[in-house]
Amino acid sequence: MDEQELCKKRLLDLSRQADRKGIVLFSDFLNLNEQNIYHSIQSELYTPTQCCGGYEHAERQMIAFIPDALCYEWDYPIVCVHAVPQYPKFAEELTHRDVLGALMHLGLDRGKIGDIVMQDQMAYIFCEDTIAAFITEQLSQIRHTAVALSIEDTSDLQVQPHFFEKEDMIASNRIDAIIAKAYHFSRSEAAQYLYEEKVFINGRCITNCNQSCESGAIVSVRGKGRFIFETSQTFSKKGKLRVKFSFYI
Repeated sequence: MDEQELCKKRLLDLSRQADRKGIVLFSDFLNLNEQNIYHSIQSELYTPTQCCGGYEHAERQMIAFIPDALCYEWDYPIVCVHAVPQYPKFAEELTHRDVLGALMHLGLDRGKIGDIVMQDQMAYIFCEDTIAAFITEQLSQIRHTAVALSIEDTSDLQVQPHFFEKEDMIASNRIDAIIAKAYHFSRSEAAQYLYEEKVFINGRCITNCNQSCESGAIVSVRGKGRFIFETSQTFSKKGKLRVKFSFYI
């Protein structure tokens, strides 16, 4: 059984168990490929679902499987580990890759870790609550930088990724036109990315060049990055659509 079939089987089984036991069950954090599998099997699931990554616009998402008859409140088992350099004056310029590498060196399962957001020399590590204490006990250094860690409740956080914004004009809100303009592709290059299943809208893999994109959607292009696509549906005198790209930094 390949990885896609295993992922599908795991999600279906979680939904089945949640329905049978009458309790909310949760997936690991899903990457874009796994989210696409989730979207493709929603009609086969036994329960309604919701997604959350711990903060708005998170890329890695945890799925909650919620029985129809559920009558109690519940929360996602997601917390944030806040990592701060102990000596900021001597701290290195740490990157997402540095932090993820340090976490993987601890032997952690990637599925238990959500997004890692870097802000002002600090790292916000979203993870399952079951591993948060282990991270704070074991992670004392990232590269050559000593760090202090604390566990934060996600409901109290004001974490926002940094964006580079660019306004532009496009012929239409077709996905091939959008990513061609965003990344300076030719239309044929954009079509190739779609054909190779490298383009995602809100976690759903898109292969059809004619697929439209709604304002506020998160578009991810593997190997290039991701951005929020926004448009007020206003047009220039030449009939071009005014749009804004907010690229994740």
